[in-house]
Amino acid sequence: MEEMEEELKCPVCGSFYREPIILPCSHNLCQACARNILVQTPDSESPQSRRASGSAVSDYDYLDLDKMSLYSEADSGYGSYGGFASAPTTPCQKSPNGVRVFPPAAPPPPAALAPPPPPRNACLTCPQCHRSLVLDERGLRGFPRNRLLEGVIDRYQQGRAAALRCQLCEKAPKEAAVMCEQCDVFYCDPCRLRCHPPRGPLAKHRLVPPAQGRVSRRLSPRKISTCTDHELENHSMYCVQCKSPVCYQCLEEGKHSSHEVKALGAMWKLHKSQLSQALNGLSDRAKEAKEFLVQLRNMVQQIQENSVEFEACLVAQCDALIDALNRRKAQLLSRVNKEHEHKLKVVRDQISHCTVKLRQTTGLMEYCLEVIKENDPSGFLQISDALIRRVHLTEEQWGKGTLTPRMTTDFDLNLDNAPLLQSIHQLDFVQMKVPAPPILQLEECCTHNNSATLSWKQPPLSTVQVEGYILELDDGNGGQFREVYVGKETMCTVDGLHFNSTYSARVKAFNKSGVSPYSKTLVLQTSEVAWFSFDPASAHADIIFSNDNLTVTCNSYDDRVVLGKTGFSKGLHYWELSIDRYDNHPDPAFGVARIDVLKDAMLGKDDKAWAMYVDNNRSWFMHNNSHTNRTEGGITKGATVGVLLDLTRRTLTFSINEDQQGPVAFENLEGLFFPAVSLNRNVQVTLHTGLPVPEFYASRSAMP
Repeated sequence: MEEMEEELKCPVCGSFYREPIILPCSHNLCQACARNILVQTPDSESPQSRRASGSAVSDYDYLDLDKMSLYSEADSGYGSYGGFASAPTTPCQKSPNGVRVFPPAAPPPPAALAPPPPPRNACLTCPQCHRSLVLDERGLRGFPRNRLLEGVIDRYQQGRAAALRCQLCEKAPKEAAVMCEQCDVFYCDPCRLRCHPPRGPLAKHRLVPPAQGRVSRRLSPRKISTCTDHELENHSMYCVQCKSPVCYQCLEEGKHSSHEVKALGAMWKLHKSQLSQALNGLSDRAKEAKEFLVQLRNMVQQIQENSVEFEACLVAQCDALIDALNRRKAQLLSRVNKEHEHKLKVVRDQISHCTVKLRQTTGLMEYCLEVIKENDPSGFLQISDALIRRVHLTEEQWGKGTLTPRMTTDFDLNLDNAPLLQSIHQLDFVQMKVPAPPILQLEECCTHNNSATLSWKQPPLSTVQVEGYILELDDGNGGQFREVYVGKETMCTVDGLHFNSTYSARVKAFNKSGVSPYSKTLVLQTSEVAWFSFDPASAHADIIFSNDNLTVTCNSYDDRVVLGKTGFSKGLHYWELSIDRYDNHPDPAFGVARIDVLKDAMLGKDDKAWAMYVDNNRSWFMHNNSHTNRTEGGITKGATVGVLLDLTRRTLTFSINEDQQGPVAFENLEGLFFPAVSLNRNVQVTLHTGLPVPEFYASRSAMP
């Protein structure tokens, strides 16, 4: 009940309606609030005065329509308060519930300071829809009183009151002690003694307990509303055109005399029924809205939980990157330390070597200087050659790069961190979840002949990126599924299926993170019989097509082959060819063939075709240029040749004019076969498909 409270409050004062009136726009106002927001317009600006003066149509002509809207809802009557001459200088206000409210017009100046104002017309602007209404001479009395709304407010307020209060206490109302049924007033004991003494005329009034008074007030008969035009008359009929109750005087002398009227009680019941039906639909929507709110609240909780989980996952991933970087840092520092130790070892080894060598050289030099000091020529000459050779050898040893450092002080290592920095800058979120299962769109999935078209889409609320889809079909016999399409499209047509078979289809989506679960499985039924035509794409160039590729002939005297568009690998299929033209006794051939059959020779000349060729007297079965089973009976113009391919029994049978030609023509057929015909320019045939199995074969199939 608390949600209804806003419906019971005036948009101007923000309190419960007091003496509410119904505006033509169906909104309500307190009568006092409506009086407060009336706007006065001079007679010179009224529609009547403009019509009387014959002035041109202006922006204010919509006031005429607004005045009409006081009587009928058939017009629109919408206008703007800013269109009145006195409005632009008057700021608007806001009511307690936020609706724009226009203040009343300023009072006229005193008579001593200004001349008497000209006659004025009152205008009322609805504060909710801003519809402007010009009042007639009745003023606010021209609007009907909404007694039903008063009753609803009264019941609502009574239901909210914890205890019935005295209605005459001036300050804080005390709890009511009694209720007078005649006065319809609740009294506390002091107010009853003061205002309702038990003497005089009031002594006959019946006083009851407050609770009983509340019940009696609810059970009291409802007040009958009276006509706004004829205040002494009650409403008795309903004007369908004006959509308002009327009295009998309105029908006799008022503006409703020519309108369609109906009984008030009947329309009351009809509108109650319509409102109840409308409420049923609104109730369903409200129930859905409540369920939706529950779903949204659950989503809030789920989002919070997912956020915590996601943040934890993100922190863990970043910590893993930091750990990996620290491990790599330790590895790189180890390499630097190794390089450092290596350089030190090389330099230290060179220092040690040079120190030993320098000590030896210094010793040799000192020894040579001492030898030079000797004065014995013969003794000197005995060792001088050897010393000279040693000095030269030692000098040469120092000159072979011995005085060049074997290692530089620089570290020949340069850390290439640019790719890693770039990767860190490019570090961003990618799809961390696999896609949701696609939804097969049943209204767009269909079969035609032996092909199936399937369409699918992602769920509406799915935000996970999809890179492609995988469509799978079974073998038409409940076997394993196989992939028939992989790609980004959401629609696919699969050709070459078996006739009269039931296929199951399913689809799944994929992205970098993985593959989604399968969609719901869709069951498809292919056509029971084959409907097809001749195929211009695979036919010989001399073949001439007509009649939507159902009729063929040839412009060559040599035999040329044409195939049907549909191939068969399973099931029982029957088609006929009618002979439209047969001149000079040619030998056309009819049968089945592989897709790569020879197109410039008679059908059956190679091992890719199984055929019956006929003339005007006889017929032969031929495969791989081998003739078998000659039978009597040829063809003429108007004859019909039937071809029956039974891939369940793996046989091929022919008929002419519904008479079977010999026994079964061919057996042990397996694979994919296309209907085929070979003919020359003397023959024209028309193809007939989608036919039932002939009687001679159906009766034989029924035999045990």
